[in-house]
Amino acid sequence: MKKCFLFRREQEVEQLRGERNAVANKMKGKLEPSERQKLIEEGKNLKEKLATLEEDLLRLTDELQQEAQCIPNMTHPDVPIGDEDCSILRKMVGRPHGFGYTVKDHLELGKELDLFDFDAAAEVSGSKFYYLKNEAVMLEMALVNWTLSEVMKRGFTPLTTPEIVRASVVEKCGFQPRAENTQVYNIAGSDQCLIGTAEIPLGALHMDSILSESSLPLKYVAYSHCFRTEAGAAGAATRGLYRVHQFSKVEMFVLCKPEDSDSYLEELIGIEEDLFTALGFHFKTLDMSSADLGAPAFRKYDVEAWMPGLGRYGEISSASNCTDYQSRRLGIRYRPELSPMNQKKAKNTPTQFVHTLNATACAVPRMIICLLENYQQEDGSVIIPEPLRPFMGGIESITYKSR
Repeated sequence: MKKCFLFRREQEVEQLRGERNAVANKMKGKLEPSERQKLIEEGKNLKEKLATLEEDLLRLTDELQQEAQCIPNMTHPDVPIGDEDCSILRKMVGRPHGFGYTVKDHLELGKELDLFDFDAAAEVSGSKFYYLKNEAVMLEMALVNWTLSEVMKRGFTPLTTPEIVRASVVEKCGFQPRAENTQVYNIAGSDQCLIGTAEIPLGALHMDSILSESSLPLKYVAYSHCFRTEAGAAGAATRGLYRVHQFSKVEMFVLCKPEDSDSYLEELIGIEEDLFTALGFHFKTLDMSSADLGAPAFRKYDVEAWMPGLGRYGEISSASNCTDYQSRRLGIRYRPELSPMNQKKAKNTPTQFVHTLNATACAVPRMIICLLENYQQEDGSVIIPEPLRPFMGGIESITYKSR
């Protein structure tokens, strides 16, 4: 029904704009004063009516957009139907480290090794914020730089992104900044939001564009800070670095032809699995159930790593194929290329929407949890995995500070 009202309003607005332009054209000619005054009054009335209708059109468009956001993507035929418990194990890598002593969680290790300060951050910013200190700072930089270098070897173009975007862009990417339990921070007095993932500015990079077929796939890897309200998150399972309001992340993003998106999802999850294997993590990959996909995802794989201090698996990454769900809203298309003999028809070739995919290569806080808890030693020190040592200035372990 609203769509009909919207279409009617669009017609009315276009009609009034035409009448306004016609009056403006008449005003350009030589006119009697009385006739000119009459046109001035007519133009003024049209302007007022048009302003009212345009405001109504914006309201209807916004309401329709909000309703459209409630419609999720389709799901892959192989996606397990049901709650999160219905997710299917895709792959299991490694096994838990054996400890002949009582293990500590990352909070205890961080306190003893002087790596975090949650108390000061709570005073400065509130709960679920933190300061990283000493080797933890170097560990964050090492994780980011090592991940970027590894992903770039796979043909990804590195980017840093804006961390403030328009609310309309957030919505077009499939997130709901105005929902009651939104995870998005809105900036008061503006139409802007803080990003919860670099997926959002990466998705909007080619907004309202027609790409050439030869330019596809476009593969990006971006470093950014991310901000999430974590509304409703509480309990022991979310304490420490596991669920925080601000963190650093390295995100992969692909734009490709529709027929290629399934294979690029496999490529993305393969890259994630290679990265976590290189760091010596014990983890499992899950083909997530329909209830856990979120609105944009057609299919999603999650990676859960073993965190011995927490005594459970925790999600450290995911990879999603969003098909054309985001590109339709963002207006990202490509024009299929014809053979040389048919180049004259190229401009008339219908465009198609690209498919978009995203995958987290490194969510820094949870990677730090895994590293500290899995590489802790009996004397309380923590070994740095070999791949990260060149990015740590040669530091091989984190030890107690001299008092």
